[in-house]
Amino acid sequence: MNKSDLITINDAVVWASEYTKKSVTISNISYLIQYALIDKVINNGVAYISQSDLKKYYDKNKKEINWKEKLGNDLNWKLSFDNLKESDTTKHVHRIHPYKGKFIPQLVNYFIDNSIDEFKKEVYFKKDDIILDPFCGSGTTLVQANELGINALGIDISNFNTIISNSKISYIDLGKLEIILKELTEKLENYIKINSEFENELNEKLFDFNNKYFDKVMFKKYVRENKIDSKIYGKEKEKEFLIEYYNLIKNIILG
Repeated sequence: MNKSDLITINDAVVWASEYTKKSVTISNISYLIQYALIDKVINNGVAYISQSDLKKYYDKNKKEINWKEKLGNDLNWKLSFDNLKESDTTKHVHRIHPYKGKFIPQLVNYFIDNSIDEFKKEVYFKKDDIILDPFCGSGTTLVQANELGINALGIDISNFNTIISNSKISYIDLGKLEIILKELTEKLENYIKINSEFENELNEKLFDFNNKYFDKVMFKKYVRENKIDSKIYGKEKEKEFLIEYYNLIKNIILG
């Protein structure tokens, strides 16, 4: 990859917004990286992407003209939804998990809502109808049906997919959820605090122990002179330090 072609994420946002004449965000660029649509290079802790790769990605949107030339002007390009940003196509619960096989909610809406156009000339579903999705995947159809007041039943061979789907459409007690999140946050903060204290104590004891028993000069000298066997000596000192280690766990972690 040509270094002169690399630009930062922020520069990519500016360039892409100017090139596409649309508002491109950092989230949009991150989405392209996450799904391996463009490559990321890390240099000195800074993320870069190829401007030419980014251009190639956005140029693909120009394929509408080419496809219509091949298939005819009656091609419903509206269903490509190429005018939408990534944040629109992964709105609210649809972003819960990056399920690889899902389609965007706007596509589902097109087929099950009450709108008609030059291609969709009839309304197929109405409020309180029942939709069966026998391959529900991550639950996109179930969610959109729910939004439209349509009952929906989903089936999938993957237990994991059913968990994702149910997490999106189940009733959530927001008050109870807030309490649980607060408890988890407090436990996490407490764990981080305890873990930090443990790490600091452990590092201090390791430093003192190594200085006492593994002096850089004397230890190598004794090994070279065969006064100690490094493997046997190391095992003995490991057992000694384990006592200190377990005491730390007892006093700090277990309280």
